[in-house]
Amino acid sequence: MKYMRSGKRWVDPIRSLLVAAVLAFTAAVQAQVDLPATWESQLYSDHPFVGKIFNSRTSKFLPLNDLLVAVEGASYLLLGEKHDNPDHHHLQAAILDYLIAKQLISQVAFEMLDTDAKDLLDDIQQQQLSSLDELKNYLQWDEEGWDWSFYGPLVDALYRGGISMTAANINSARMMQVYSEALPATIQGVLDASTMEQLNFDIDESHCGLLPESQFPAMVRVQQYRDFIMAGSMNSTDQDKLSVLVAGNYHIRQDLGVPNYLRAQNMQPDDAPINNNIVALSFMEVDPEITDPSEYLQQFGAVPAYDFIWFTPAISNEDYCASLR
Repeated sequence: MKYMRSGKRWVDPIRSLLVAAVLAFTAAVQAQVDLPATWESQLYSDHPFVGKIFNSRTSKFLPLNDLLVAVEGASYLLLGEKHDNPDHHHLQAAILDYLIAKQLISQVAFEMLDTDAKDLLDDIQQQQLSSLDELKNYLQWDEEGWDWSFYGPLVDALYRGGISMTAANINSARMMQVYSEALPATIQGVLDASTMEQLNFDIDESHCGLLPESQFPAMVRVQQYRDFIMAGSMNSTDQDKLSVLVAGNYHIRQDLGVPNYLRAQNMQPDDAPINNNIVALSFMEVDPEITDPSEYLQQFGAVPAYDFIWFTPAISNEDYCASLR
């Protein structure tokens, strides 16, 4: 009973545990999703789906709290977007701020950063960066490709929260190599024949039908390789917290994109319960001609493209293909 003479040996550890418990409780109580008060994009803002969250598992709309329960129970969270819609980035920030406050994130990977930024990201928490401009300059951000006003607040919140960030994209030199080389068999074998056929169709459609068919295989290779690298960027060492990816909506698709390579890299069978471990949350613009929420999934097979869709107004109704023809 020698430790009974002085309570210090017991008091210090107990005090530490109490402090940790209070901090965790406080974070849990204070954490909330701080949603924007208004939409920046206004097109079709009167659409009945705007602001609603669709659950592809139940084919019903669900409240935000139910979405958060699903997110917190996952290992991987993929946040999609239409790159030029500011509301998508505001909602991403709201979700990330909530998860940071609850100390649930292990790391966040960005499509907008390539492997050239690896060393900068590895050392970023050792830097004293006091403004968004300093962050942008430090990361040598490609503002011509990615609008910093959209992504800067996300990066800043993670930096100030001490959250690890990783690059989820490949640099231009590697992309050219992939364009002209065959993919490793480990990547080629991930998607089945019908999925590959859909990828080829989507590559053609996304290039407005103007891409020579001879270029389809190379373009599909690049798409597959980028998704493979994005999946690899999400393999965090902290298995008890969420690994997050911020990327375009097409990349996060459960049927065609990154989740397929995540399952392959983690040796999960094709029929694994994908909707529990990997959550694909798409932020998507409404279409005035589509009034069935399930049509936004653009589903071609048995697997829904997204687990959840959060609808927003549109930023533009411009026909991009018309300007190219």
